[in-house]
Amino acid sequence: MKARKKAEKKSNKVTKKKKLSSNITTIILILIFLVGLSVMLYPTVSNFVNQRNQSKAIATYDEKVSQMKPEDYTKYFEAAEKYNEELAAHPSAFFNPDEIKDYEKILDITGTGIMGYITIKKLGVELPIYHGTDEGILQIAAGHLKGTSFPIGGESTHSVVSAHRGLPSAKLFTDLDKMEVGDTFTITILNREITYEVDDISIILPNETDSLQIEDKKEYCTLMTCTPYGINTHRLLVRGHCVGTGEPQHIHVTTEAFQIDPTITASVIGIVILILLLVRVLIRTRKRGNREILNRYKKNRNK
Repeated sequence: MKARKKAEKKSNKVTKKKKLSSNITTIILILIFLVGLSVMLYPTVSNFVNQRNQSKAIATYDEKVSQMKPEDYTKYFEAAEKYNEELAAHPSAFFNPDEIKDYEKILDITGTGIMGYITIKKLGVELPIYHGTDEGILQIAAGHLKGTSFPIGGESTHSVVSAHRGLPSAKLFTDLDKMEVGDTFTITILNREITYEVDDISIILPNETDSLQIEDKKEYCTLMTCTPYGINTHRLLVRGHCVGTGEPQHIHVTTEAFQIDPTITASVIGIVILILLLVRVLIRTRKRGNREILNRYKKNRNK
């Protein structure tokens, strides 16, 4: 009798150790899976969040524009035109932009630093354009290079709009190298939408700025980002000339900022299904372990 109890005790200890080992292995596998899944989904989810914030900022901007009166548009455009004229008359301001005062106040109708937004249909990109190219701005949106013309159109102007590429958290200008001569992009400022057609694509060193200067009677806008991808020793320039000015074709509404990308929906559904499958496997494993313990117990009692 004592020998049987001893054997049962020993058998239970071995079974418990096996069960514990099996559970630990399962937990480790689940954790590895979840970590891997998080790493894999991070770019998609973070880009979605960033795009939603961009859309919300643009929608808020458009809403503000829709509430303005014609005389308000005139006032803001006159200030921007005056800035551009001073810039054209003083080329040195490209290198010393503080020579011309009140840059941050011009075209800032929301008080957030947004002057408008850029749309590149070919790349599926629409980004708010902020004053300046500080790192904080370039991480989430496009920035207007201080010392270049405001992108409102007009002769003897050359605007430069910059954004990062290759960020895991946001698409931004990642696909700018896919642009070709003849492609178009638009910039919307207040109630004015300016269409540019790409006429030149070049790669320069950061200290080579001749191609960013204003040219007499020309109306340019250059999109700028770092290149090569991941190395960033040079700058990719995609220049366009104005081919048309009109009213915006599409006015954003705030609700558009909360539309969920189908890719995100599919990913979330996939994650839920995988977690449910893992839970099911874990439950089945535990049930199987419990059955084995019960069977061993019955065998020992029958001996």
